[in-house]
Amino acid sequence: MQVCILYCGANQHTKLKSLADAIAIGIEKKGHQTTVLNALVDTDKRLTIYDYLVVLSEPISAFSAKIPSYIVKYLENAGQVSGKRCACVISGGIRKNKALLNLMRDVESQGIIIKVSEVIKKEDEARAFGSHLNVERNY
Repeated sequence: MQVCILYCGANQHTKLKSLADAIAIGIEKKGHQTTVLNALVDTDKRLTIYDYLVVLSEPISAFSAKIPSYIVKYLENAGQVSGKRCACVISGGIRKNKALLNLMRDVESQGIIIKVSEVIKKEDEARAFGSHLNVERNY
């Protein structure tokens, strides 16, 4: 299965990139193909070909529960995403649970089906999350 890991932070953070790469390593250990995309840089990429999405984000500031607004804009222009299965992941912030709720609401507004949500802080947690993530279709 093809899995897209889309990370989008408030600015150019290497922490989110390293967490996305760690999730990709965990998923690839199960024999799936992964692609890591930055929503700020890879604006012309379409998500139609992917079977499963992992959306990784962070709050816009340490004390905020808001997430970057360009996530919705990216998903609107990313091709056919309605009906795709997804995992939402938040990293950092004091109000991380509220930020995760906001991320899930924004992702679901595009018709994406959320299967899993998680708060991850470290790379080893991200690798374990990826290795335990069920991306297979269960009919």
